[in-house]
Amino acid sequence: MNPAWVWFGLMALALIGEVMTGTFYLLMVAVGFAVAGIAAWLGVDIAWQLVLCAAAVVLCTLLLKRLNVLKKRGGPPSSNANVNMDIGQTVKVDAWNEDRTARVWYRGAHWQAELAPGAEPVAGQFVITEMRGNSLVLSPTR
Repeated sequence: MNPAWVWFGLMALALIGEVMTGTFYLLMVAVGFAVAGIAAWLGVDIAWQLVLCAAAVVLCTLLLKRLNVLKKRGGPPSSNANVNMDIGQTVKVDAWNEDRTARVWYRGAHWQAELAPGAEPVAGQFVITEMRGNSLVLSPTR
């Protein structure tokens, strides 16, 4: 059996793993396996196949890092609108308590809210900027 098929089989397994995880790192490994498979198809020695595989993985990973594809996006989940659908929504605060907390009506229920640092405790419209447990952190709308 041609060793190229082993490399291509490993490539297929890496691609399946990539689809299941979505990390992009297994995609780079799959590219390395493909390069090694092409080298094996051309009759290159196994030692060089391994070197080419490793070099392709490293080069592809560095390329993706340089293009910021592998960059971590967003902040902590508690204040990331891509993670928490409540971030960016507005609520009306009728009155603030002395401890900078309030009860607000949001999504059909009363929620505990707290005022973001530096904000003035006045009644009005506020935007949800963070979730701390079951409490909404509110900042004034601009």
